Amino acid sequence: MKHVIIHYHELALKGRNRDFFERRLIQNIRSSLRDLRITRVESLRSRIRIVLPTDANHLQVADRLRRVFGIANFSLAEAVELNLANPNLDGLAGRIGKALLHHNDPFESFRVTARRADKRLVLTSMDVERAVGAHVHQVTGKKVRLKNPDLTVYIHLLTKEAYFSLDKIEGPGGMPVGVSGTVACLISGGIDSPVAAYRMMKRGCNAVFVHFSGRPLVSRASEEKVRELVQILTAYQYRSKLYVVPFGTIQREIVAQAPAPYRVVLYRRLMVRIAGELAQREKCWGLVTGDSLGQVASQTPENLTVIEEAAEVPILRPLIGMDKTEITRQAEHIGTFTTSIEPDEDCCSLFTPPHPSTRTRIDDIRRIERSFDTGGLVKQGVDAAEPSEFTFPLRQAPTPSS
Repeated sequence: MKHVIIHYHELALKGRNRDFFERRLIQNIRSSLRDLRITRVESLRSRIRIVLPTDANHLQVADRLRRVFGIANFSLAEAVELNLANPNLDGLAGRIGKALLHHNDPFESFRVTARRADKRLVLTSMDVERAVGAHVHQVTGKKVRLKNPDLTVYIHLLTKEAYFSLDKIEGPGGMPVGVSGTVACLISGGIDSPVAAYRMMKRGCNAVFVHFSGRPLVSRASEEKVRELVQILTAYQYRSKLYVVPFGTIQREIVAQAPAPYRVVLYRRLMVRIAGELAQREKCWGLVTGDSLGQVASQTPENLTVIEEAAEVPILRPLIGMDKTEITRQAEHIGTFTTSIEPDEDCCSLFTPPHPSTRTRIDDIRRIERSFDTGGLVKQGVDAAEPSEFTFPLRQAPTPSS
């Protein structure tokens, strides 16, 4: 019977709260694998063990686990019974030797790395490494190399059994989604905002998404694109909610009454207010944006300060110190880049002035806003917001919430 042995790192530093974080990680692993008929996911001495059905698709399991935040690394492993008081390594060494004789990837050198979870085991990790290494050398004729070997045999020594594996797969690290509360993420169809949401998920946050559409002045192209992006991101948190706010009519009112250079900042302040209302409805503690300092006119220090003044919940900017190359690289890694670069019409491109203000003063913005019914525009946006729910694994097409 095959198993997966999962290691975590950051969770191990949580002291008396570690059990809470570990339980959430186990819950998330089960959610990730729930359509694969995998039911046994259990804690095992600072590790997590998954017992795989005989017909499990190992590649599919590995692909899912690569997206579970909180996992440092994991291995597909085989179990061998172990006597704690009088351990006999013949069975373990024999199974490993047999596995290597049938190993698909050629190798000329190897090393054995053992770790004891139960220190009552009379043999040390080094004892096990020497005994198993000697047997592997005898069976395969390959040489031991402790630095940069072609192959590493990993052995996990527990109380009643040992597990061995021939690979170690990196997980995403971070914290299990759900341990850090809920945040509302402003999401456009671009490259930056999905990456910002991903980075907050990696710190343990559930993400609720808010998209501002140029409808009814443009088509639904940006909305369909954002739905695809949210479904990709839902693979990292298993359930998502998206609010689509038709924003075109609100923008038209701003254009009719506000000086052109200030339009972008006014749009953003209204978005922050509307998203903030939705965030409070969803019990979110923060608002997440994809801002990167100095990237566009609305992201200068002065404009970021003026936009943030309109917020009633903290604004979080996980990309603030990243450049476009770094953001693009991460978008490619998480799978959102290809969708993000598809052409669309979004509200940000509507009525954009040729020379937007880059050093907006709060007094000027307040004076302009006094000519609007700001509260009425915010209520208009909140009342028109259209919610949809998403799940992973995908059971059905996303449908509007009741």
